[in-house]
Amino acid sequence: MEKNAYAPLTNVMDLLLDAICMVDVEGRFVFVSAACERIFGYTPEEMVGRQMLDLVFPADRARTIEAASRVMGGHLQLHFENRYVRKDGKVVHIMWSARWSEADQLRIAVARDVTELKRAESMQAALHGISEATHSAEDLLALFRHIHQIIGDLLPATNFFVALYDDKEDQLSFPYFVDEHDEAPMPRKLDSGTLSAEVIRSGHALLLTPDTRMTLSDQAGTVVGKDSLDWLGVPLTSQKGVIGALVVQSYSGAVRYTEQDKVLLQFVSAQIAAVIERKQNETWLRHIARHDVLTDLPNRGLFDDRLRTALAKSRLDGERLSLIYIDLDRFKQVNDGYGHATGDLLLREVGHRIRHCVRDSDTVGRLGGDEFVVLLSSIKLPEHASIVAEKIRASLNQPFELAGQRLQISASLGVAVFPEHGNENKQLIRHADGAMYRAKKIGGNRFLVADPQNSDDDSRSGDAIGA
Repeated sequence: MEKNAYAPLTNVMDLLLDAICMVDVEGRFVFVSAACERIFGYTPEEMVGRQMLDLVFPADRARTIEAASRVMGGHLQLHFENRYVRKDGKVVHIMWSARWSEADQLRIAVARDVTELKRAESMQAALHGISEATHSAEDLLALFRHIHQIIGDLLPATNFFVALYDDKEDQLSFPYFVDEHDEAPMPRKLDSGTLSAEVIRSGHALLLTPDTRMTLSDQAGTVVGKDSLDWLGVPLTSQKGVIGALVVQSYSGAVRYTEQDKVLLQFVSAQIAAVIERKQNETWLRHIARHDVLTDLPNRGLFDDRLRTALAKSRLDGERLSLIYIDLDRFKQVNDGYGHATGDLLLREVGHRIRHCVRDSDTVGRLGGDEFVVLLSSIKLPEHASIVAEKIRASLNQPFELAGQRLQISASLGVAVFPEHGNENKQLIRHADGAMYRAKKIGGNRFLVADPQNSDDDSRSGDAIGA
């Protein structure tokens, strides 16, 4: 069909905001109105003769072919939506109404650009999804997965990560990092000079493309990992300030980010920041309910739960485990002579030293005051528990340098082993605590192994955990 054969009609079509397209049986454009250039970015001359499917967003091609087949079968198609890739690489959402002209052997369609409408709907859906994620996500990792999915519905997010900043520790971490080229980076200081650190430090969104990279070189940092083509990061700003950043990046020209994408990501970032902060607070509250506030070690309740679980596993697997009770000798003299602040510093350092004496799979807890307890899981021989006890005793007997003071302390330890010294948690607790008490009575700075025949092993059972 020649355009000049229908000049009056064509002039009218060119005044319409919607685009008129005609496609032949081979799927090629044979006519497009002037509005196509506004929607697709191509002039009519560039579009005529091209395969329609070449312009369709790859993920939408299969269902577009199905819809075209239905139209060519004589079925009227109303309000069919798909995505097209403009000449400038941007993705547009199109709503089509089409029918088949048997006489002309053409599909005749009206195309309406609904990109802004879809964007508004996506933004509302994103806000709703973020709100839902607050309640459905069990932990921060699950929340980040939800956020990744939500962001992916707004813009390309194959390469996406969350950076969080702990201002108390001056540490920038990457708790969620999905990238086709790199693994999650190690935590670092805020002054590390990376792009994400710069977004957090400045509190401003940053879009780096090949066109803007040179002009923004003074304020931009370095990319973490492989250099990207486009890099877009926005700050996560809550009521207490900037807590992190959301970042998407691309490595090929198939995905490009624009100022519109920056605005879109900024739009949802404030609510995401509030949700992350809320989930962090929930996580922290659950943590402190089960951990000692001073040393951050498991408290009585959590330690007792782990002991019960370990005992059940040991019974099932036929393995030994051990409890080591630890009491600092003459700790009251430290508090009286140096003050409670120094005493607190000492207790924290004691916790650190004990942790360094055991395996990652073992548990160190604080029962309160100057009493600590260790759970050794899956030990081969009872003597192995004694070796660890001596290692802890020797470590605590080394001088402590605290707040300009050099302190020397010692500790009394009691060791009980399952199943040699009991089959139940209360038995093990009673015997470990009793052995520790005997060690303290004969001068301290030593460990003793439980002796179920010794009546002293029952003398302090009311003070032990789980009793």
